Amino acid sequence: MRLLVFQHIDCEHPGSLRRFLEADNIEWDAIELDAGEAIPDLDNYDALWVMGGPMDVWDVEEHPWLIPEKAAIRRWVNELKKPYLGLCLGHQLLADALGGTCGPQRPPEIGILEVNLTEAGQTDVLFEGLPVNQKCLQWHSVCVAQAPENTTILASSDDCRIQAMRVGDNAWSMQYHVEVEEDTVDNWGEVPAYRNALISTLGPDGLTTMKAGADENIGNFLKCSEKIYRNFIKAIGR
Repeated sequence: MRLLVFQHIDCEHPGSLRRFLEADNIEWDAIELDAGEAIPDLDNYDALWVMGGPMDVWDVEEHPWLIPEKAAIRRWVNELKKPYLGLCLGHQLLADALGGTCGPQRPPEIGILEVNLTEAGQTDVLFEGLPVNQKCLQWHSVCVAQAPENTTILASSDDCRIQAMRVGDNAWSMQYHVEVEEDTVDNWGEVPAYRNALISTLGPDGLTTMKAGADENIGNFLKCSEKIYRNFIKAIGR
């Protein structure tokens, strides 16, 4: 298997998922789109992961590379019908690229918050073996407002109806972060847009609060991360 990863900022990489890729000797190429790296030939890859970033799906004037990225996602999912996994911005881009819509998340979800699997999510291959109620790291002010056609909603929260979804049989995405590592909060807290949103939502001590919550839950974060990774690989096999 050969994996393609779209990144939108250097610090939002596959995180804890990298250790499982290394253990399985899976080759993967990260394309840093915000740095001007070109999208390679999609035919050379077996799976696509799209990570998060501080920009929004509609910021095409400031970030014109979003246009070819959405086109690549659309071709990947609809034409090539290969496995896709999107996280945070990657969740929103999947919706936007396939005809759904995104809009402001009110209130923003920033913190260690609860996400609940739907009935469909409880039987979906990606979430097999995971608890129905999970604490997850959230850091977003935009949400998927309307899902694309042929979408199954797999998880939700009190303030965000579409926390996870599957489009067709080959594309999964989550608004929350499953790739959290021990240094994730510290690294993301250095990004001005992230830090400002965090302080606006949680107050001046927000970074300390977020870090403490992440440290408390890191064991479960890593267990869920590995389970989702294993389930994704199993889904590819099917």
